[in-house]
Amino acid sequence: MRQYLAKIPRSTEELLKWYEKFISPLTLIIGFTLDNFALKRVDFLWGNVLLFGYLTVAAVSIVLFHLIQSGRLRGKFFLWILPFTTIAIQFGFGGLFSGFVILYSHSAAYATSWIFVVLLAALMIGNERFREHYTKFAFQASILFVALISFMIFFLPVVTGKIGMTMFLVSEAVAIGVTILFVRGFALLAPEVFRESKWAFRKSAASILLIFNVLYFTNAIPPLPLALKDAGVYHSVRKSGDVYQLAAEPLEWYQKYLNYNTVFHRAPGERVYVFTAVFAPTNLSTTIVHEWEYYDEAAEKWVMKNSVAFAINGGREKGYRGYSILDNALPGKWRVDVKNGGKLVGRVSFTVENVEEMAATDTIER
Repeated sequence: MRQYLAKIPRSTEELLKWYEKFISPLTLIIGFTLDNFALKRVDFLWGNVLLFGYLTVAAVSIVLFHLIQSGRLRGKFFLWILPFTTIAIQFGFGGLFSGFVILYSHSAAYATSWIFVVLLAALMIGNERFREHYTKFAFQASILFVALISFMIFFLPVVTGKIGMTMFLVSEAVAIGVTILFVRGFALLAPEVFRESKWAFRKSAASILLIFNVLYFTNAIPPLPLALKDAGVYHSVRKSGDVYQLAAEPLEWYQKYLNYNTVFHRAPGERVYVFTAVFAPTNLSTTIVHEWEYYDEAAEKWVMKNSVAFAINGGREKGYRGYSILDNALPGKWRVDVKNGGKLVGRVSFTVENVEEMAATDTIER
């Protein structure tokens, strides 16, 4: 009988500790599943409501945890819910960072932005390892600050219809202001906890701010809310009504998923077309630039050959479509950087090979 009683948890906290290795991955899976359904577009109302919900859950749970832990909230009910507060913090942050991974990876040009997406993914996956750190206010507030900046730098452009360096700095300022309000409010509710953590948090917040600015000004943060939905190199582009007809060389099924190292077989006098579809939120209008670069083997560097700019309007689910053309393309390696305000939205890479006759093509409609 005793051996069976020994297997029964004596408290809710003990039960949670026994099943912690199952609960942490479960909260991650639930959050990631919800995000996949809700975060199809950066400007969807319910997707942003969900992210606000995650932020609220995390912030409220942080405050509750420390108020109960410090004895400012007393009673059986509060002692009972105490173990659940760290799980709620994990769930809130896990949902936030899984959402950010989904949204930022849609916008990332991996040539420059992979590092930021990897950092977000590390925060998402490592979330289940952070349970013991979620008892420390400096760590909790630092992760909340990261989440607020990551959220504001795409949410405010969606709301204002503006994008660029100024909006990034405004987004940082709003995130700083919200964090200051949260921290000062916490200091009033639990001053003894705040006094122990304030210098560690301030150092951490300064480091986080520095990292975000370095990542932004080195083009490592994807240019949300813009996202490259479609791109490729074609032999011709024609518009018929609201449909673009693209002449593309036939590809093997697996090659359709590889948007790099495409070979363009160019006949004498043939032009090269690069087509892109860039998603922007409904109320956002901006300019997209196609920068054509050729790799000079002798100089071992990329050389700018052409730059074409055109305006885009937001709202189309599959992105605003546009294209640019290059005459007399030299044989060799080419890439077309799709940019907005100097930020890399995406890239089309291909190799030009000269041939005697025009290559066979299929017509693709976009």
